[in-house]
Amino acid sequence: MSTNNKASKNENLLSSMMDLFFPFWPLLAVFLIVALFLAWGFKQYQTPTYGISATLIIKDENKGVDDGQMVESMNPFDSKKIVENEIEVIQSPDIMKKVVDTLNLYVPIFEEKDYFGLSVKSVSAYNSSPINIKLKNPDKILIDEEAPSEHYFTFDSSTDELKVDGKIYPLNQWVMSSFGEVMFFPNENRVKQASNPLYFILVNPRSVNQSLLQSLEVTPPEKLSTVINLSLEDEVPSRGEDILNGLIAAYNQKGIEDRNKLAANTMEFIESRITNVEDELSDLETEIEEYRSSKGVVDLSEQSRIYLQDAGQNDQRIADIRLKLSVLDKVENYIQSKNTGGSIVPSTLGIDDPVLTQLLQKLYNSEIEYARLKKTTAVNNPMLMSLADEINKTRPNILDNVQSQKSNLNASLSNLYSNSGRYNSALKTIPEKERKLLEITRRKTVKNDLFAYLLQKREEIALSYVPTLADESVVTKAQASLEPVSPKGIKIYGIALFLAIGGWIAYVITKEMMNSKVLFRSEIEESTSLPVIGELSYLKGGKLLSLENPEDVPVIEEFRQLDAQLGLYSRTFRKKKILVTSSLAGEGKSFVSKNLASSLAQSGKKVILLDMDFRKPNTTRIFDLKDNKGIVDYLKGETQLDKLIVKLEANPNLDILPAGTGGEDQTQLLLNGKLETMFDELSVQYDYVIMDSAPLGLVSDANLLSEFSEITLLVVRHDFTPKKILQRLDHNKVEKNLTHAGIVFNGLKKRGFVKKDSGYGYGYSQVYGYEGYAAQK
Repeated sequence: MSTNNKASKNENLLSSMMDLFFPFWPLLAVFLIVALFLAWGFKQYQTPTYGISATLIIKDENKGVDDGQMVESMNPFDSKKIVENEIEVIQSPDIMKKVVDTLNLYVPIFEEKDYFGLSVKSVSAYNSSPINIKLKNPDKILIDEEAPSEHYFTFDSSTDELKVDGKIYPLNQWVMSSFGEVMFFPNENRVKQASNPLYFILVNPRSVNQSLLQSLEVTPPEKLSTVINLSLEDEVPSRGEDILNGLIAAYNQKGIEDRNKLAANTMEFIESRITNVEDELSDLETEIEEYRSSKGVVDLSEQSRIYLQDAGQNDQRIADIRLKLSVLDKVENYIQSKNTGGSIVPSTLGIDDPVLTQLLQKLYNSEIEYARLKKTTAVNNPMLMSLADEINKTRPNILDNVQSQKSNLNASLSNLYSNSGRYNSALKTIPEKERKLLEITRRKTVKNDLFAYLLQKREEIALSYVPTLADESVVTKAQASLEPVSPKGIKIYGIALFLAIGGWIAYVITKEMMNSKVLFRSEIEESTSLPVIGELSYLKGGKLLSLENPEDVPVIEEFRQLDAQLGLYSRTFRKKKILVTSSLAGEGKSFVSKNLASSLAQSGKKVILLDMDFRKPNTTRIFDLKDNKGIVDYLKGETQLDKLIVKLEANPNLDILPAGTGGEDQTQLLLNGKLETMFDELSVQYDYVIMDSAPLGLVSDANLLSEFSEITLLVVRHDFTPKKILQRLDHNKVEKNLTHAGIVFNGLKKRGFVKKDSGYGYGYSQVYGYEGYAAQK
């Protein structure tokens, strides 16, 4: 169900939009024709512009483009470039100013174009002017506010005579003029001859510069690309190509000039530094020479090595002597122990005396033999005693030998200790001498390295002057598009169509919003809770409808639909009295009441139509019964009811009860009690009693009659009834005083310029917001 409701709302919205705008489609056609014609004229008047593009590659090492070693050595001052920075440099005013000055763009020349003998517009004469113009000081252009800004000139090629503002000027010479010192020279860009008057104007170079920078686009094709695209638009393709090529040339020339300027400044600095470093090196060499002479320093490294070697050898000798003394001490202790038991003799390692070795061996052998014999012989055995005597004689000899060697070794040790002190004293002075010499040598080394570096850089700078080519490579020179890029016909016509449709929509919406009258059924339903039970088309004159008139047939059918909506054709329907009223006079209540009565009478029902509008009895006037007595006379008691009823010959089932003669307070007559009797009698005689009442908003008659009615029809007229009247119905609670009230939307007229058929052939429903009949509340 929610899906169906949503679809229904979308369908109603679409239907409402169609109802709102479709009637005015001829106006849209007019808007479109006018807009397309104006767009065509605008396109013809506009001067076409062409797109010019060029491609340049930047050597950016961060994005994969770097110089080789040879190129880098020849151009050491070429700093590594970044694409983003170079884009800003290309778009700088200084670069563009060089292009403006070179091409003399501050003095544009124009050729007048005429159509049918009328000067309509001017176009650039960049390729058609015979001469070009250059100012010596373009930044100081003299523009005379009183003189005309357009300077017309003529040129005679046979005599090379140039006439500007009536004055004759020579070619290829600097001459004074009213706008400064100027030179006129032949135009090298001329490819055709101008056939219309020529003139030039003076423009501030800064304005031209700014205008070109605004139209210039410098962008890389992708983020990591070192290629940049340059593009701009110009009405003269060749001029645009010259501007881009000149821009690239100026950019490259600026790079060369910056590099040469940097090289020259660096060369000057390096030459001065080389001179200073030479002087400093000479001073350091003199200082080293004086230091070596005064301190006796020839080669501190070699001297230190010799001292260290001698000191090491001296220490080694001391260690050897101490080892020998230690061995001799052990031998001496062994001999002095008087041990004859054949114990192990101490080692003589390091002792080079063979005598001592033999004596110790002899002593050892004797003691071994003595110990062996002692075990098998008596103490007084001559052999044992001989061995003991030999042992006693050998011991003193060994001691004498040991004492002698120790004395010699101690003397050598004392001498070695003296040499060791001398070596240590010499080594202590060497670090100080070496530190001072090293400090001087280090300064000299630094100056030597600096001097060599400066000489190398001087040669590199000299080589940097050799290359004259730009660092950037032109991938594609400036080329203009074959077809104009502006104005674009599709874009212009699209904007024209958009404005035409937008203007048409704005007109329709504004027209509808400013209308304070009721136009749509939806406006009635939004303003009041009373149901809309019928819609009636507009008929001029408000006449009584007839089937014999083809124009009346659709409206008659609409009344039949109204009768069916009210249920008047039902066999069980018992509500006989119907009150027809409106909020204001002129809404068509009399038209509705009489045709409603006629429609019911034609269906075979017995119907009587009462004209209860005593102040403005339209029904009485329509049927030409102004002189007849009527309801007023009956309420006065002057006549009987059956004598007042008028029968129609054209419709036997329809009778008329006129309003009667006025002149008194009719409201008081409605309250005298006879009104109830009248309705009781008529209800018996007729199937339906239709009352044409006075408007609700003017008098209280309709409120008094609503007590006797069983159905109340409130007539609202299309494009007549104010919306505020409907909004007041609920506010004033009028519908509570009406019995079974419903609204009849009367006088529906077509809107706009066409009438859209509803599908029934009646041509009104969808045009006026007909959305189907709503159920009675």
